[in-house]
Amino acid sequence: MNTSNLPPLTWLRAFEAGARHLSFTRAANELNLTQSAVSQHVRSLESFLGRDLFIRKARVLELTEAGANYLPVVREAFDLIRTGTQAFVGVDRGRHLVLQCNMAFSVFWLA
Repeated sequence: MNTSNLPPLTWLRAFEAGARHLSFTRAANELNLTQSAVSQHVRSLESFLGRDLFIRKARVLELTEAGANYLPVVREAFDLIRTGTQAFVGVDRGRHLVLQCNMAFSVFWLA
């Protein structure tokens, strides 16, 4: 699979969080980034796509029509990644047993 024609996940995460909060500041807090980093990620995504995703006004953020159309696509992709990862990890986790006990018990009873 050639991923060179896909935007980086960091850009998509910034877009999704910014769209959900309608605030780059709140998105930055959620993602543990600076507001300017989130803004730059979104600008990079907009440049990559060749479309504006947000209407930026003084302290107000709105989705453009393109942004509103792209948001469900991004959310669905994240949901697929999340579901697939949980299914994959769940298979391996079901095969392990983790047991905690003190050392004396483990030496005499489990060895």
